[in-house]
Amino acid sequence: MSIKSDRWIRKMSLEAEMISPFVEDQVREGVVSYGLSSYGYDMRVADEFKVFTNIHNAVVDPKAIDNQAFVEIVGDHCLIPPNSFALARSVERFKIPRDVLCVVLGKSTYARCGIIINVTPLEPEWEGHVTIEISNTTPLPAKIYANEGLCQVLFYQSDEPCQTSYADKSGKYNKQPAQIVLPRL
Repeated sequence: MSIKSDRWIRKMSLEAEMISPFVEDQVREGVVSYGLSSYGYDMRVADEFKVFTNIHNAVVDPKAIDNQAFVEIVGDHCLIPPNSFALARSVERFKIPRDVLCVVLGKSTYARCGIIINVTPLEPEWEGHVTIEISNTTPLPAKIYANEGLCQVLFYQSDEPCQTSYADKSGKYNKQPAQIVLPRL
């Protein structure tokens, strides 16, 4: 298994629509960077968020999410309360090849502010918009900027295609639409 370079990511994104929309250069001026990097891709967070809150005393249950457990926010930024959590989604849509595994990691700019992004795999033949889990570990409100970089995606290619892909298993989170997807059984 080998990590893939910017040349491979560019080729796969332009020829096989692995990342769409695809930003060929890293955008950095006045924003949290996004776009193609040396060995990965810095994906953006869209302008819709679900911020978990305790105002209704709801329980967060992965088998039965209560819509009163969160508030929905649409805008150019989101404030996550202290020691709280939010869900968001990627601007980009991904279409992972059968011989590739991706790992989504948080960017250091946010990590240095106490914002942790859940490490998330994108399995072979998974496709869709990525639902992103954002934790504010600080005792202060944290600001997340929409349409700017939030995570880095690393691409690992195997020497051979996997025997059973995420699509073969009819994975429950495959082909996620351009919206935040809540937990499913």
